[in-house]
Amino acid sequence: MEIGYHASHEQFAPSRLAALAAAAEEAGFEAVLSSDHFSPWSADQDESGFAWTWLGAAMAHTTVPFGIVTAVGDRYHPAITAQAIATVEELFPGRFTPALGSGQALNEHVTGAHWPRKPERNVRLRECADIIGRLLDGQTVDHEGTVTVRGARLYTRPETPPPLMAAALTPRTAREVAPWADGLITVNAAPEHLREVIDAFREGGGEGKPVHLQVHLSWDPDEDRARAQAWEQWRFCVLPPILNEELELPEQFDAACRHIPVDAIDPGVHIGADLDRHAEQLAAYADMGFARVYVHQVGPEQERFIDAFGEHVLPQLGV
Repeated sequence: MEIGYHASHEQFAPSRLAALAAAAEEAGFEAVLSSDHFSPWSADQDESGFAWTWLGAAMAHTTVPFGIVTAVGDRYHPAITAQAIATVEELFPGRFTPALGSGQALNEHVTGAHWPRKPERNVRLRECADIIGRLLDGQTVDHEGTVTVRGARLYTRPETPPPLMAAALTPRTAREVAPWADGLITVNAAPEHLREVIDAFREGGGEGKPVHLQVHLSWDPDEDRARAQAWEQWRFCVLPPILNEELELPEQFDAACRHIPVDAIDPGVHIGADLDRHAEQLAAYADMGFARVYVHQVGPEQERFIDAFGEHVLPQLGV
């Protein structure tokens, strides 16, 4: 199992994140995952750089693989997403793993378009994945469906297209994306839920395909600070999809989470000061079949986290 570092654009400026990606590689992290948001989760976070610009800058100063979870069909037309994927892969062959998702109103509402319900978004996602795959293969694409494409062709393409992974939070979505996805990425949850997601993906057609995981954790040498920063920065993880995917503004997320107790955040965020315990929790994901785990430290002190995990946690995981 590879251990990667998650670069959270909702929390930090792109310039700092580029430096953090380089520091993570130097500390021993084996990959980097980028979020792709238009808006932060909370009004207090106050950042949200453009991930595709950042990818070029960060990858130019590192050598590890990079991933991104990006939504298609609304804020990004699939032809534009295909062009972005092709350009990054042409610049950095073999280092890019894009994952396509159905999106959240938090980021997609800015176009003013109708926000579809989840079943329609999943249909649109599959259409967009097919369009992107055809464009990356060099085809000229016309399409009429949930999205419209007219005479699109990529003139700059990588020698070999990158894998197109899918993002899924539920077993139902994991099963639906399995036939077209080259792999799956999901987010840490209770172990029984993660097993259901993996099983649904495998049963739906994903047997033999890689499965990646984004793990939110809150580490600080002081246990109380670790708990406090988990609530301050990532309490939104406890919201059900019907809210997580439908709320439009950071202020709405703040209001929805105002009364969430810190004890409710785990297992959405692994909280604690004990580095050995964090190593044990991450090691358990290898037994579940995850090929790559991206670690997201939700607290503000990223440099201290990178140094501490590079020295004490990664060696325990064979990195």
